[in-house]
Amino acid sequence: MRRTTTRLMAALALLPLAAHAHATDEATQVSFVAPPWPGVTVKTEIMAQILAPLGYTNERQELSSTVGYKTLQTGDSDVFLAGWLPAQQDSYDAAMDDGTIVDLGNNVTGARMGFAVPGYVFDAGVTSAEQLDDPENRERFEGRYYSIESGSTVSDFINDAKRNDTYGLGDWELLESSTPGMLSAVRSAYDEKRWVAFYGWTPHWMVPEFDMHILDDPEGIYGENQGRSDVRTIVAKSFSEANPNLMRLLDQFVLTAEQQSDFIREYGLEERELETVAREWLQAHPDELADFLEGVTTRDGEPGLAAVKASL
Repeated sequence: MRRTTTRLMAALALLPLAAHAHATDEATQVSFVAPPWPGVTVKTEIMAQILAPLGYTNERQELSSTVGYKTLQTGDSDVFLAGWLPAQQDSYDAAMDDGTIVDLGNNVTGARMGFAVPGYVFDAGVTSAEQLDDPENRERFEGRYYSIESGSTVSDFINDAKRNDTYGLGDWELLESSTPGMLSAVRSAYDEKRWVAFYGWTPHWMVPEFDMHILDDPEGIYGENQGRSDVRTIVAKSFSEANPNLMRLLDQFVLTAEQQSDFIREYGLEERELETVAREWLQAHPDELADFLEGVTTRDGEPGLAAVKASL
């Protein structure tokens, strides 16, 4: 599966790449923006295990997404594999307007966020956020909605809905905490089969663990298109111009939401070793690995796929 985007072609037009598919990259090290989120943590480790046999080292910078966009703009970071849109829209727009980043498009297909419930609530007939306004449903949910990180963009979304009494949320109690704190509350309710409404997203281990369903959101509280999201690969423009081989690899690095949810569960919930989760994923997905490495070489110009396979 080779993904050639308009933005990538525009970026590559700046390079002498068209006639030199195996041009030597300037970089020997790749600096990743890596917020402490399980999905991007595993994705970055997968990429690191691909890069090593190709002849590249890596650095991981544990930064918030907001700071990460700024370091991409200054060239102090090279790559960010978790450009969630619209959740990071303001930071993304500022960097794009500045002309200092290149967007390679989605690296996860099927991402979505919004009002979420466990499977047993969905199966009971609650399929739309509009039904939160039903007095009987409100009582069963105890008038509580669990979310994350006060001050974040998603926090702004739900607080705006509460202020505007969208879906009758004006008199609901909004309980915001860290992601582990929110999921602990969901776990407690799930184990007792109590009704619980919370901010959910995919990819994440909450999908298989809680049989999570995201409700229809006709008012678009969590964004247009029913909360469907992009998870973009964002690259510093200066890095993109100097490293055509790596740009090809990064552009072709695409996962499904189901794949990412599975390895998030292994790492974030089952607490398996990061290096092991990434290596076993690569070993179990030879077709995807071949897609990632189509046309990609080692720094010495040798076939990249053979080098990575040998390392596994």
